Amino acid sequence: MFDRKAFLVKERVGFLKLSDTYDIFDPATGAQIGIAREQVGPLLQVLRLLINKRLLPTVVEVRASETGPVLLTIRRSAMSKVTVQNQTGGELGRLKAKPFALRAGFRVFDTSDRPVAEIKGDWKGWNFRFLDANGTEIGKVTKQWAGLGKELFTSADNYVIALDERLPVAPDAAALLLAAGLAIDTIYSEN
Repeated sequence: MFDRKAFLVKERVGFLKLSDTYDIFDPATGAQIGIAREQVGPLLQVLRLLINKRLLPTVVEVRASETGPVLLTIRRSAMSKVTVQNQTGGELGRLKAKPFALRAGFRVFDTSDRPVAEIKGDWKGWNFRFLDANGTEIGKVTKQWAGLGKELFTSADNYVIALDERLPVAPDAAALLLAAGLAIDTIYSEN
């Protein structure tokens, strides 16, 4: 899955949902290549009815299929520390929000706390750019129109995570940037 440079992510629509599920597609073929699902225990589900979910811990698991093994885990603690782990539980990197920023965004770090990318959002918070340590764009997240009914009556979003085709990207880097793209919605945007 992480040998790709583009992912179409569609959030599933649900009524009074207490956790989010995202279908991941190959944008070129339309074939489903994965699924990302929040894993929320019963106590946290109850707390989500009372407290903004951005203040609570969460875990998002990425799999190739509904019943397949976990390929990637995005874990946010109650203190907003976000770690990304591979399928064996080894840490791939960390995501850190930029405090007091006027625009949405955060930084992506590897396991040695070296910057991998900076994620910068536009003023609407719909489109994001992945910039490397030198400020060169290495990818982007672009919100896709989901239709009038879905846009007006749900918080479910569709977006494309695309890495620059000209740049070589190692599978760990692609996984980390996919995690960053998913984190925009699952961890930093949803209420």
